[in-house]
Amino acid sequence: MIRLSNLRDAFEGIIPSVVGTVDADGIPNVSYLSHVYYVDDSHVAMSNQYFSKTIANVRSQGVATVLVLDARTGQQYVLDLSFKEALASGPIFERMDNQLDVISELHGFGAMMKLKTADLYQVTDCRPVEPATTLEPPPPPRPRCDRLGRAAALGFAISALDDADAILDAALDGLRDMGFGNVMILMPDADGKTLSTVASRGYDRRGAGAEIAVGDGLIGRVARSRLPIRIADMRSAVRYAASAGGEGRSIPLPGLAHPQCQMAVPMLARGQLRGVIFAESETSFAFDHDDEQALAVVAGQLASALLLAEMAADTAPAQDAPACPEQADSGKRFRFRYFAHDDSVFIDDDYVIKGVAGRLLYHFVRCYADSGRCEFANREIRRETALKLPDLKDNLETRLILLRQRLEDKQGPVRLVRPERGQLRLLVAGRPEIEVVDGD
Repeated sequence: MIRLSNLRDAFEGIIPSVVGTVDADGIPNVSYLSHVYYVDDSHVAMSNQYFSKTIANVRSQGVATVLVLDARTGQQYVLDLSFKEALASGPIFERMDNQLDVISELHGFGAMMKLKTADLYQVTDCRPVEPATTLEPPPPPRPRCDRLGRAAALGFAISALDDADAILDAALDGLRDMGFGNVMILMPDADGKTLSTVASRGYDRRGAGAEIAVGDGLIGRVARSRLPIRIADMRSAVRYAASAGGEGRSIPLPGLAHPQCQMAVPMLARGQLRGVIFAESETSFAFDHDDEQALAVVAGQLASALLLAEMAADTAPAQDAPACPEQADSGKRFRFRYFAHDDSVFIDDDYVIKGVAGRLLYHFVRCYADSGRCEFANREIRRETALKLPDLKDNLETRLILLRQRLEDKQGPVRLVRPERGQLRLLVAGRPEIEVVDGD
């Protein structure tokens, strides 16, 4: 029997499979099936959605035959199956349910593909179908490399660092070297309802501060489920990573215009979601299950490393604030508006940032306008009760990185630089005219 692990491309759910069953009288029934899920070399799971006749036959006879197709090569395979059990929860069910939700939305099927159970089968035989005509040569295989080994090496390199900026740079550079040319890292906001982009590689803009709602798109679903999702071929689907945010207060996500393959994995540490790594490619089948596992290894190490860096930055001793350096263009005035209802900031009517990062920016500029202060430390920022910062899970250090990048991208009169770990310096080119708006 052919090893199922050699047929992983036939279990991507790209082309529907065909399942055949018979009832107690030997009358056959054939149905199309959206997904046959690889479990291991001896087992697969099939999605039970709305095929009442198929399910009745399987429950009665205990066997089924399924035809799967490798979308890369066109080769078909027949699997003889023996029914084991119906799963309504657990890792297999959750992974299949999550994947089907994504595929359903990609193709506009809505709730039509909602999973009832994941039916587990033992594979008793697997054989190729002799093609009626010669198949076209398959695309050349990707160069093989030790992805897990390289992921482990990158994780080791990340773990040797204690600075969040350096950790993010090392992670993104390492992922690029592993073949992930277009990648971004997003972190959850304090309310747990949105994710914000803190770093990216391979795009024409960084997109610092770009948001997506938890549960929205491939990225948001990974954040909600804390399970990885990979879509190998998107040629017949719409793009599945859209930005969130209200009118005038949104930053578009960086992204490819025509992605053909997308993947996202959760960053988990101490049982908490610390972020999501998202990768995409303009080539179908650019990422396989080995890439998914490698990215998951990096994601776990990155989550832990950033958490430790957060602790180190928050506990760095605050230094005596030196005299504020002379600021450029001291006579120029600019409008600085802060909207208290969502902590959004506009400079000269140009949207900058919102949320915790916006609240922090307002605090820095307010201190500067009132007293000329321009030096700040993570430790004392955390203790500032007026900022109403949550506990360590808020990712203060990465929010400050996001804010620095956003201000740099805007090229406006306000900048943030970091003289050393846990320290910030506000640079202001002009005199802010601060306006606090209580309503929308």
